[in-house]
Amino acid sequence: MFNSWGLVNAYGTFSSYYVGHSLKSVDQLELNLIGSTESLFVLLLSAPMGRLLDAGHFRFVLGGGAFLVPFGMFMLSVAHPNSEDGVGNFGSIWSTQGLVVGLGMACYFVASSQIAATWFPDHRALAVGVVACGASIAGVVYPTMLRYLIDALGFNNAVRCVAGLVTITSLFSFIFATPNPAKEKRSPKSYLALDTWIDPEAIRNKSFCWFTVAVAFLFFGFYPVFFNLEEWAAVSGFGVRDGQTVPIKPQTSTMNPLKTFWLLTIMNGASTIGRLTMSAFGDKTGPLNMHYVATAISSLLILILWTLARSLASALAFCILFGMTSGAVIGLPPASISNILKHSYVTFDTIDFKTSKLGQWTGMMYTFAAIPSLAGPIIAGHLVSRYETYITVQMWAGINLALSAVCMFVARLYLPGLPVDYADVERAVKMERKRLGELRAGCDSEVTVEEGSGERRVGCGEKVGGEGRSVV
Repeated sequence: MFNSWGLVNAYGTFSSYYVGHSLKSVDQLELNLIGSTESLFVLLLSAPMGRLLDAGHFRFVLGGGAFLVPFGMFMLSVAHPNSEDGVGNFGSIWSTQGLVVGLGMACYFVASSQIAATWFPDHRALAVGVVACGASIAGVVYPTMLRYLIDALGFNNAVRCVAGLVTITSLFSFIFATPNPAKEKRSPKSYLALDTWIDPEAIRNKSFCWFTVAVAFLFFGFYPVFFNLEEWAAVSGFGVRDGQTVPIKPQTSTMNPLKTFWLLTIMNGASTIGRLTMSAFGDKTGPLNMHYVATAISSLLILILWTLARSLASALAFCILFGMTSGAVIGLPPASISNILKHSYVTFDTIDFKTSKLGQWTGMMYTFAAIPSLAGPIIAGHLVSRYETYITVQMWAGINLALSAVCMFVARLYLPGLPVDYADVERAVKMERKRLGELRAGCDSEVTVEEGSGERRVGCGEKVGGEGRSVV
């Protein structure tokens, strides 16, 4: 997660450098395209990556990420001009940072949450929240590291240092990230079959469908906040950065502004707190319940606090509060999908699906959100260029998060009910399987299971006088 969404969270610092130096003539829309391309590939390939993980191919998936992400970052340092005043080629920067790095991130994203979830069946929301902290920690480390190293070594060498850290952490994850061996593998009969990649049962599940729409709205509005925060601070007079200013007339400010990257760093740091605390509460209240509440609060913070921020203190308050709630908003989708699966499969024959289908359902959800993740920041960038005000970004982000919260709430209403407490269901299934194991050990042939009239009849098939009879 440190090297997937963590690098996406840090893209605002890259964008701030580009607009002031190597890509100063490029429109804000195109600048946002680099970061949104990373988001596109992370989400677009989530479904196939999740299915490959369900089939047990985690080493190939992690290996792809361990190669592509460091390779793309090193190539960015080659594609970018050496001179501070040099004019960069947008296509080269997009293809290395947007395309190659984005493809590598796709290998990491679903794997990070799914592998951790297999080890913590009773505290899955907290486990996924801890993993998601990798993204927010990277959002603190990478912008800070990049800005100070740019001053000391220049942009290209700073990117090489970042690529070195990416390489070390990628190797660590490749070696140690291993799913629980007890997790059931679902190897497909054919990798060419459509239902291998798209589960028809997920499409028929109303709760899953509404939640998928909610995540699409979420990605429409979420990352425009991170991509445009630094430029908004520079224009509003709350922050300064090196290089040419954005093509919007800056407001005068009487305060002593701080470096703009600190606002993004503070927001990502606060996100770590939100990912941990709200994820822990999610195990008590239900991840889906916590998710729509956090999304609604994030929407209100954007629409009210961000739009009305008129001082550095109010800007910092927004960064801290939005960072805390947004950490849960972006970190809880895998736990919410797990919550939907947990309520959807509660019978003896289907209860294992709650873990064996987790990667596929999570991947399908994120793949559906791929186009919104690409289009959202681009639309927001176009609105800034067209109307020359960041109120457009604030309205766009806030309204989309509000729509996301509404759809999450509807998904909660459609969540399948349980006949009894889920813990009781699991205990009953474990006891029945234990009895089946004992019965199988004492049978001369196969164990038979017959269902009818609401009962399960379990017994041994024995051969008596050449004819079969069932001893129940």
